[in-house]
Amino acid sequence: MPAKKRCQFHAEQKCNQAALRIIGNCPHCRSDFCGTHRLPEHHACNNLEDCRQQAFNRNKLKLESERTVASKMATA
Repeated sequence: MPAKKRCQFHAEQKCNQAALRIIGNCPHCRSDFCGTHRLPEHHACNNLEDCRQQAFNRNKLKLESERTVASKMATA
């Protein structure tokens, strides 16, 4: 039986908690983390700035596509 994957968070101390299956895998840095460190903000993800920029761009495009433009009324 293979050993359980451990959290890959390393700060001042190593985290020895078991890594969560599926949701413990960071899609940005491809590392495995426990429930405490699974979010990019909590494990100081190296790719966090790229993640934020992608989310900003997605949101910007969505908001721009939903923008309403008032029609110009002809004045007599």
